[in-house]
Amino acid sequence: MITHPTANITKIASTPFDLAIVGGGVYGIAVALEAARRGLRPILLERHDFAGATSWNSLRILHGGLRYLQTLDLARFRQSVNERQWFCQHFPELIRPLPCLMPLYSRGLKRPAPLHAALWLNDQLARHRNHDVQPHLHLPASRLLSADETIKWFPRVVRRGLQGGALWYDAVMVNSQRVLIEMLRWACACGATARNYVNVKQVITGVPNRHTLVAIDTRTGQPITVQARTVINCAGPAVANLLEQTLDTPPALFTPSLAFNLLLDRPAFSRAAVAVQAPAVGAPVHFVQPWRGRLLAGTVHVPWHARNNSRPHPTPAQIADFLNDLNAAIPGLDLTAIDVRRVYAGLLPAAHPADATLANRPVIHDHANDRHAAPGFVTVVGVKFTTARHVAEHALRCAWAHLGQLPDYQPRTQRPVNHPRLDLTCPEQLFRHDDAFTRYELTRIVREEAVAHLDDLLLRRTDWASDASHEHELTQRISDLLTAADCPLPRAASQ
Repeated sequence: MITHPTANITKIASTPFDLAIVGGGVYGIAVALEAARRGLRPILLERHDFAGATSWNSLRILHGGLRYLQTLDLARFRQSVNERQWFCQHFPELIRPLPCLMPLYSRGLKRPAPLHAALWLNDQLARHRNHDVQPHLHLPASRLLSADETIKWFPRVVRRGLQGGALWYDAVMVNSQRVLIEMLRWACACGATARNYVNVKQVITGVPNRHTLVAIDTRTGQPITVQARTVINCAGPAVANLLEQTLDTPPALFTPSLAFNLLLDRPAFSRAAVAVQAPAVGAPVHFVQPWRGRLLAGTVHVPWHARNNSRPHPTPAQIADFLNDLNAAIPGLDLTAIDVRRVYAGLLPAAHPADATLANRPVIHDHANDRHAAPGFVTVVGVKFTTARHVAEHALRCAWAHLGQLPDYQPRTQRPVNHPRLDLTCPEQLFRHDDAFTRYELTRIVREEAVAHLDDLLLRRTDWASDASHEHELTQRISDLLTAADCPLPRAASQ
């Protein structure tokens, strides 16, 4: 059970924790899980809701690292394969194999000969990919397709000059926010404490093994102090806010760029995620994948210059440019702005200021060498969802280094599998089930998973509101059920 926002904060203030984690996205949750499985006592504090912001806005694909073979970055390739395997091993009910298809022509590296070598190397270096993975998640070998086979897989493919296709397999999260909540439930089952709607304003550091976090409960305005031996700052785009209030000369660790994906009101035209590219010179490659009968397309990276990082969103012109690229790459798609059902947008670290190019390495910064900072204070700036657990493990070792060797995993720390009796991806059931049953299940989720607002339930504990077209009816139905169960929730603005 995750600590509810209404829980007694006096107990939290009087508890000495081994680790305090600021930020409840995929990196903060991964750090909490890594610490708790080792028998440590971590507390995770998130200023909004868990699994929100950039973590909620991913393309849902767990990439195995094929792209890193282009630069022979074998270390990142192996990390991606291993971490994709880790997710498949531990969350098999929330993940599915995803065939990926790239049409091949006679230009650049996207030709049959180079891709044949890359696919062969991909399979050889990932021979263990199905080890200890349930059979329904086994990823088949990659292969080249003929032009005719490519057309069968992708009927809308540009046929002029088509020489075939490269087919490989990754994994896709059927409910990415549920993966994160299950990771957090696992961490809490192992002894972690997690609180949402707590904004950490400052870390008072300078004394070894004793850091004080000054925070405020954003729902009540009540101040909170937390004592911890170590601190890991995983606040994503907000890492700078905390560092500015904590250090005299904070290092610049996060240069934001905007990344966004679009859910499109078009029927899926392939069971594969298709890599497409407009014919213009230098046009980016985008993935268009089937998503519950529709299309999910991305990811677009553009510069971000706004000072407010709390609600990033592309401009209408940026959305129009993306739709134009997709229309140029996929004949007959004819997308317009009215076909956009939802925009998933978040901030990721850019390689350089005023540059949309994504940073290619995560940052684990030990503040022990910064002025007026004691050992055990670390900031993490992540890049990829898939490798978050791997980065979290290294960040934890860095924060714990001055205390000695990090403990090994403790016995009996396997994930306690949660079996919700409501389908968390199918909103229609809320109108079909018996009201008493539905009320009971909804209130159980609210009480066990720190739901403070309707948006938390609709967007980040379930996937019921991913399709925005029926969000009003869903909101009213759930509000009525929870009110009848004496568990009313206020509606919060979507994050």
